[in-house]
Order: sequence, then structure tokens, then C-alpha cells
Amino acid sequence: MLNPYSQNIIFLDTEFSDLDPYQGEILSLGMVKPNGDELYLEIEHKGEISDWVKKNVLPYFTGPAIPREEAKSIIKDFVGPDSPYLVSYVNQFDIIYWYKLFTIEGQPAYWIPIDFASILFGYGLNPSGLSDRKFLADIEIDISQYRKHHALDDAKLLKEAYIKFFEKYGRQSGN
Repeated sequence: MLNPYSQNIIFLDTEFSDLDPYQGEILSLGMVKPNGDELYLEIEHKGEISDWVKKNVLPYFTGPAIPREEAKSIIKDFVGPDSPYLVSYVNQFDIIYWYKLFTIEGQPAYWIPIDFASILFGYGLNPSGLSDRKFLADIEIDISQYRKHHALDDAKLLKEAYIKFFEKYGRQSGN
């Protein structure tokens, strides 16, 4: 069995205005630490928002949205000084928008993000696991408590899936 490389992690999910990273901007961010500490922010955005996001993401927003610079400060305080690894489900989008918020030199996490879908793939499992009801049932997750496309709920689901996945398929180390 394999162990995760480190326990110095934070689970991350973002929602953004458009899938096109040249046009889109981060709209909300959810982060959850292994100890259960949570952060949820909605971030001001005055640009265009795709129709899909208007229909599937914005209905979950409760506000208020805060300015980007304030969000960056709050995130840095939450992350702390230890440069944790960011774990997201499919980090290609989350990390693009993370780095649009922060520069690589100015962001508070370790520069290499961890992609849970790739972990599943490496274990021989379907990488779309967090969208797969059978996989989630197999690791005993009740998805009824989570709202889809809500950054904090998605980060909480990711944390639960990560922990239960390693309970079933590996074991966690003390790193």
C-alpha cells in the first residue's frame, strides 16, 4: 500500500466565470484543512459570466463578494506559513484561476498542486470518481449533504473522498 507523500495539505475548489482561462476569473473559493478548518470566499467580478455559470453556480452564492486584494490576504492568513500542497479534484482549472489570483511567487502554497483525479487514475480507478455515484458509494460517502458547484461543498467532498479513499486503498502516513 502507498501512503500520501505529506499530510501538509489543503483541499481546494474554485468556481469561475468561464471555462476559458483567457476570459474567466475566479468567483469563489473553498478550502478545507485536514483538521476541518474551512474558508469560503466569494470574490468580486465585474466581467462577463458564462450562461452555464449563471445557471449552475451563481444560484449557490450568498455573498457578499469581497475585493480580490482582500481575498488574497484572507487566503494567505488561512493557508499560513508552511506552504502546504493544494489538493483539488481536477486541478487544471482550479490552479489556473488560483494563479490568476496570485502569481506563482506570491502565492502561499507549495508550487506543485496535487490532482486527486490523477491519484485515482494511478490506482487504476476511473479518474471521474467524484462524479461517479458508484465510486462514492463504494467509499461510503453520502453525497446528499453536498451542493454541486459550490466551492466549499466541493472542497469538503474532496476532503472526505481523499480520506476515505486512502482508508480503503492505502494508508495515511505521519508526514
